[in-house]
Amino acid sequence: MVTSMTNAAHAPRAPRRLPAVEERSAGGVVVDVHEGQARIAVIARRNRAGRLEWCLPKGHIEGEETLVETAAREVAEETGIEARVLVELGTIDYWFATSDHRIHKFVHHYLLEAVGGYLTIEKDPDHEAVDVAWLPLREAHRHLTFPNERRIAREAWHRLAGDA
Repeated sequence: MVTSMTNAAHAPRAPRRLPAVEERSAGGVVVDVHEGQARIAVIARRNRAGRLEWCLPKGHIEGEETLVETAAREVAEETGIEARVLVELGTIDYWFATSDHRIHKFVHHYLLEAVGGYLTIEKDPDHEAVDVAWLPLREAHRHLTFPNERRIAREAWHRLAGDA
């Protein structure tokens, strides 16, 4: 007769849960009126699989920056457009994992007014952006890759159209 003995070395292990950290970024919808039509600056970057993704400019807080300061700086770096923040549009949050952490990311989006500069990706210190373009605000949600960013662009349109 064989008897089974419980041995801690052979007991099934619970999966190791990665530690969670929180990250905050800021950016937004920078609007310029050209020939009577509102347009926004969007950037293209490549994802890990090499696919082109069109998205709103955004990035990490540096030093003691506020979210508003971060949004204006990131817009300038990633699009070349100098802008001033008008109002908060909303926050997107999502989870992703690296090899050693789970990250709960919060991205605060603002509506910004273009006040100078010109479209360029040459000011992007991280060289993440591979292209930049103006899109008509009315149609921008059709071109943005991520549904949450499409929602933010629609919110900007509603705010500017006066039906928010």
